[in-house]
Amino acid sequence: MRKFLVVLDDSRECLNAMRFAAMRAAHTGGGVEILSVIPPDEFNHWIGVGDIMREEARERIHAHFEVFAKWMRDKQGVDPELVIREGNPVTEILAQCSDDPDVGVLVLGASSDKKGPGPLVTQLTRNSGTLEIPITIVPGELSKERLEAIT
Repeated sequence: MRKFLVVLDDSRECLNAMRFAAMRAAHTGGGVEILSVIPPDEFNHWIGVGDIMREEARERIHAHFEVFAKWMRDKQGVDPELVIREGNPVTEILAQCSDDPDVGVLVLGASSDKKGPGPLVTQLTRNSGTLEIPITIVPGELSKERLEAIT
């Protein structure tokens, strides 16, 4: 089964990327894999404090994931899976694309900010020539109705 890999983060544009991935998966009989990356710089504290912070980050990710997962299951009939990695976000996204042969498309949400589409989109498009899968970039300002029409 082809899976759409979508990145879960705190960005506003993440929402449209999630919607797009779920709708495309529902229409094509695919699946959704949600990846969340915990940057290592969040834990540069004493070992005990770093461990507590890491566990709290994982709990936040699971809670955030459950919101999207419930919507995907209820509205799209898609049961997503969650993958959590630790490290540099771009490195870990590229690694996940390589490590899971079922991933067929990387879905990213683009910011409408005048500064650019966002750091992940910018950095991953620079590396897109080395990927073995296509990248779909979903505009963060795309309306829900337009998104439904496109998918």
